[in-house]
Amino acid sequence: MRCDLLTLFPDMVEHVVSSSIVGRAQAKGLASIRVHNLRDFSEGRHRVADDTPYGGGAGMVMKAEPIFRAIDALGVERGRMRLIMPSPQGTPFTQQLARELSLDSRQLVWICGHYEGIDERVTSRLEPEELSLGDYVLTGGELSALVMIDAAVRLVPGVVGDPASVDEESFAGPLLDFPHYTRPPTVRGYRVPEVLLSGNHAAIQRWRRKAALRNTYAKRPDLLRAAPLTGEDRTWLSDMVRDGESQTSVREGGVSS
Repeated sequence: MRCDLLTLFPDMVEHVVSSSIVGRAQAKGLASIRVHNLRDFSEGRHRVADDTPYGGGAGMVMKAEPIFRAIDALGVERGRMRLIMPSPQGTPFTQQLARELSLDSRQLVWICGHYEGIDERVTSRLEPEELSLGDYVLTGGELSALVMIDAAVRLVPGVVGDPASVDEESFAGPLLDFPHYTRPPTVRGYRVPEVLLSGNHAAIQRWRRKAALRNTYAKRPDLLRAAPLTGEDRTWLSDMVRDGESQTSVREGGVSS
């Protein structure tokens, strides 16, 4: 996975992309993330990369030319480049999109906005893919880009030691993840569920499936509408409704309160 990140604030991202799983992925040669300071592509002694907006108004707007120059300097043909711009106006970012990015053979170029935004000529000419983390506004696109890059890099084959750890987590499938526990078996009077200590792998798998259903039913019942549920799943969910484990009804999933 090859990424180039264009930003006015490289210090915000350089430490993150060199740390933890993303850093290890680069050390293994499974990912390459280069950070480019847009001020290096600006004109004048002070390397100004922003200016006041035409028409008046508060704040500053990032200039178009430094971004055009930075992309030209990458020397990558447009057909082999995927331009991405974090934006609250963009398509919601999902686990499916993260997996798609992890498998994309093109150069992924992230254009990080700041201040009041980027000169619209960048968007209209380059037509970057706008992706959003949610319906809120951050100081700049750097944090959003880092989240998306992290989500994608960890899905690159070979990055995470045990592939099952990414195959079984929340949003890898139709259900949320089941709870996890580790040693010791008792912490401040709270004990690990006995089934997890039993060594009975079939019983553990059934417990985990039921726990994943319970988590999904309580926290994100909307996900159950498209989940492929077995007869046993439906029985468990019916029991949860009857026992009052959640006040939320699951209509499309075959259960209603």
